[in-house]
Amino acid sequence: MALKLASQREFMKIICEKRPLRGEVLIPSSKSHTIRAVTLSTLAHGRSIIHHPLQSSDCFAAVEASQLFGARFRFGESWEIEGINGTPDIPENVVDVKNSGTTLYFFMGTAALVEGVTVLTGDAQIVRRPVQPLIDSLKNLGAEAYSTRGNGHPPVIVKGRLKGGKTRITGSLSQYVSSLLIHSPLAERETEIEVYDVLEKPYLQMTLDWLDRHRIHYEASDDLTSFKVYGGQNYKGLEVSIPGDFSSATFFLVGGAIGEGDITLINLSMDDVQGDKRVVDYLKEMGARITAGQNTIRIQGGRLRGVELDMGDTPDALPAMAVAGCFAEGKTSLRNLAHSRLKETDRIKVMANELRKLGGKVEELSDGMIVHQSSLKGGVVSGHGDHRVVMALTVAGTAIPGRTEIETAEAIQATVPNFIELMKGLGAKIYKEGEKGESR
Repeated sequence: MALKLASQREFMKIICEKRPLRGEVLIPSSKSHTIRAVTLSTLAHGRSIIHHPLQSSDCFAAVEASQLFGARFRFGESWEIEGINGTPDIPENVVDVKNSGTTLYFFMGTAALVEGVTVLTGDAQIVRRPVQPLIDSLKNLGAEAYSTRGNGHPPVIVKGRLKGGKTRITGSLSQYVSSLLIHSPLAERETEIEVYDVLEKPYLQMTLDWLDRHRIHYEASDDLTSFKVYGGQNYKGLEVSIPGDFSSATFFLVGGAIGEGDITLINLSMDDVQGDKRVVDYLKEMGARITAGQNTIRIQGGRLRGVELDMGDTPDALPAMAVAGCFAEGKTSLRNLAHSRLKETDRIKVMANELRKLGGKVEELSDGMIVHQSSLKGGVVSGHGDHRVVMALTVAGTAIPGRTEIETAEAIQATVPNFIELMKGLGAKIYKEGEKGESR
């Protein structure tokens, strides 16, 4: 079965109007877990099986990178992968990660295991993302790496082979550290990693959990600021199942919390390590009515109040929580989010600007924003090609008077390709521009 996905170059505009969201929604599988499963299955000896993978453009970018390094795939509802046993092929072409930052950072590590040269690049957003910290650490550990333009951004060239040693790296982006953790077991000797400015700790813990599944030997400090990974190890093929994605669930949680929503989210476990499950606590603190069951979460709208939130471990939740803040009495402070400026877009600036177009009262801070209760109304906004911005603005549009148009909506392919269908299933009045007929 071949991979099929609409190109993100097929430009899309979402149009929506006010209507409460009610009903049940099946949350898609986790992107973060899927890309980790693909990366580790690539490196493994033997066959791996991934059940319930997220079939989105970011995950397909990881698959295409994996194939260039020599892994073989068989596609269906589950993916079967024949790994390369820690010795990647020299890619026959440039590794184009499209819009997937996680794929870029993870497969820079894979490229450091290659006895040859790899070029990695991506789309217009990717070539603006910082890679210098990971370049420096790969060089510390025996590989060769540099930015082709000498500016610390892709395209980047990497040549192996990773040997091990000591390095110090910022944890402002967890993918840097995760890439080192994933690939260091395959180095010749042990690796010591010192991490400063640690953020997004749940994502580091997710990576460690995957290493545990593969029985990798390592030592980690309780605060995740230092690691020792023993070299000369290997990964073996595993059969795994991907859980639901709390990052994607965030938009439906907020959709249920604002206005007169009543949504039951299916395929979520509060036992999972994903950091964005904290959004449930954020919304509870704001006054949302939430009931968690076995693999389900029900959220009902009501009177929300402003809160102060440290979101250092949950930067992906910023766009949706900024929307929630507009519906909360008083003001909502979202802080410790400077690293959210390094994502697909500068999400602090983008969300502040776009919410203002809808009448939002937003103060932009260096490390976050203050959102005041606002009387939003429909208008034309841009998602700036950022899937989380698009979905957050769409959710806002379903709860405010007037017609809201969200441009660059094709970006939803990155994580929730069926986002429009899921929203329609909740009763949203939403459709693509040019689509005949509106939702029920």
